[in-house]
Amino acid sequence: MSGGFHMNQKETIIFNSRDEILRLAIADIVYFEADGNYTDIVTVNKLRSTVRMNLAEMEKTIAEKLGNNRTLFMRIGKRFIINMNYIYQVNIAKQRIILSDYRTFAFQINLSKDALKKVKDIVVKINQQTT
Repeated sequence: MSGGFHMNQKETIIFNSRDEILRLAIADIVYFEADGNYTDIVTVNKLRSTVRMNLAEMEKTIAEKLGNNRTLFMRIGKRFIINMNYIYQVNIAKQRIILSDYRTFAFQINLSKDALKKVKDIVVKINQQTT
């Protein structure tokens, strides 16, 4: 997808807990999904990792660690933060967004019409700014 969401492939984010460390390439993160006090992180190779951090804490961590690149990710509703680079389709009528790299994966997420309208408006606005 064209637009202002570009990131060096080598940049990583590390999640460190008492029992484990998780190192992910930022560009490979497709979306984050809230699960109570935990957040599932889904990557391009379809791995799902869980960290002990609620979505609000994750949003703060992303902002701190990514700085200017934090706009790569967008919070949608109460349950998701998505990587804007992977938006393939926003379908308001069917209440879903599809995140895909156009080759190896496609994740479908069901969302409210209001949340999807906001996503669509942001994507259209960014596209207009870059053309």
